[in-house]
Amino acid sequence: MTIRTLLCRGLSALILCLSAVGPTLAEAPRVGIAPDRPVVTIQTPDGPVEIRRDQNPDAFLQGDWARTSRDCPPFCIQPMVPAEGVTPIGELELLDLLEGGAVVIDSRTQDWFKGGTIPGAINIPYTEIADRLGDLGCEPDFDGWDCTEAKEVALFCNGLWCGQSPSAIRVMIGLGYPAERIRYYRGGMQSWRLLGLTVVQP
Repeated sequence: MTIRTLLCRGLSALILCLSAVGPTLAEAPRVGIAPDRPVVTIQTPDGPVEIRRDQNPDAFLQGDWARTSRDCPPFCIQPMVPAEGVTPIGELELLDLLEGGAVVIDSRTQDWFKGGTIPGAINIPYTEIADRLGDLGCEPDFDGWDCTEAKEVALFCNGLWCGQSPSAIRVMIGLGYPAERIRYYRGGMQSWRLLGLTVVQP
């Protein structure tokens, strides 16, 4: 076998290899979620949904989501921990919960929810949470609720200035929901949108 033949075969193999890898490299998002996590795929009742960031590096928030100042009260900056025992989380932890099939609750009123939400989230408005603990593993009893089998949940609302999920969390705990089974995504929809993460219309 001549050197030329060996070189041609080597070159052919390299071209084949690059053509196999090429599309994968081309499809890799420019703006990933984390260095080793370009996208996250979660399972929802409607099928799998891919969560990724907006790929336009020139994108920016517009409309209500770009506002920095709202009247306080009622739109005051919320504490990082809305009640003792509750764990605050960020986007990566929320994505872990979504991937694991945890219950993620959009506690905003339905008009806000219909305007777009985090994939995989269910809507239990803060005004209804007291009557819907049965959806979260609690059982009604003579004293109200028995939450010994309560699910691990994460709640969010519109953002750092939104009191809907903190209010819902305090109501839940007041009715016997274990604080250690509650996560609070304080950044809410404003931070989620600021990072260009996927928003779905329910």
